[in-house]
Amino acid sequence: MTIINQDMETDATVYKTLLESTKAIPWQIDWSTLKFSYIGPQIERLLGWSPSSWVSVEDWASRMHPEDRAWVVDFCVAQSKAGTDHEADYRALTKAGDYVWIRDVVHVVRNEQGEVESLIGFMFDISERKTTEEKLIVLQRELEELSFKDGLTGIPNRRKFDSIMDEEWANASRNHQPLSLIMLDIDYFEQYNDHYGHIQGDDCLKRVAQVLSSVATRSRDFLARFGGEEFVLVLPETDAEAARKVAERCRNVIFKEQIFHEKSQVSQLLTVSLGIGTIIPTRNDEQMTFIAEVDRRLYLAKQKGRNCIV
Repeated sequence: MTIINQDMETDATVYKTLLESTKAIPWQIDWSTLKFSYIGPQIERLLGWSPSSWVSVEDWASRMHPEDRAWVVDFCVAQSKAGTDHEADYRALTKAGDYVWIRDVVHVVRNEQGEVESLIGFMFDISERKTTEEKLIVLQRELEELSFKDGLTGIPNRRKFDSIMDEEWANASRNHQPLSLIMLDIDYFEQYNDHYGHIQGDDCLKRVAQVLSSVATRSRDFLARFGGEEFVLVLPETDAEAARKVAERCRNVIFKEQIFHEKSQVSQLLTVSLGIGTIIPTRNDEQMTFIAEVDRRLYLAKQKGRNCIV
């Protein structure tokens, strides 16, 4: 009997040594009292709190970031009551007042009657992983922004226009509000490029994009490069009369920019042709049909001699 007891004590010592030599922090909670029956000494190295200060689940909950506390506690208690193994990521408070990202992996122990007897688990420091994840999220957002941006002018591109148009079309239809669209094209831009060269042509597109950006002043007004020398303005909750005024402002700001165009057949300065459309979308209306109609009006403006609005 003495030999068996010695073997058991030796095994327990070995297991404890193994547990306390890992980076993972082992712990055990008695379910009936909700008190810690054990927590590894590694907890002090990670968070600064001594093992003896971890008395009950209240200590665990109070040393958690306020934004994480409610949902983590509710989730873990519900899973434990159901007897379901679970895990949760949260920010744990250090004794110095900082926060460390923790992953708590919990196993529910039941007695012979199937009742929850205790919880055992491991805490893992996942701060480095979380930092990497956050960097990846930021990088993903930056890449997404780049995919929606015109590389030359810096304003949104056709892909972003399609996304915004879907959103504003749905809003206008749902709220029974007018949605206006302005499409404009630089007059005789091919001749401008041929005469001044493509480098100056690119600079011209940048200047046009910059001055047009000053026209889209409301938070939801949206300007994009539609393609080539063509630009588009989406004007939510804007009726036909207001859209006409915005179109006139587009012409005026480009005129004031005083971009010379010796090869233009309508003016010595750069001009634009514009098509405007306004709609309160219904179930019977198609977005692409509306865009095509505004594009047709832009074409009519070119046919009428350019430097005008249709």
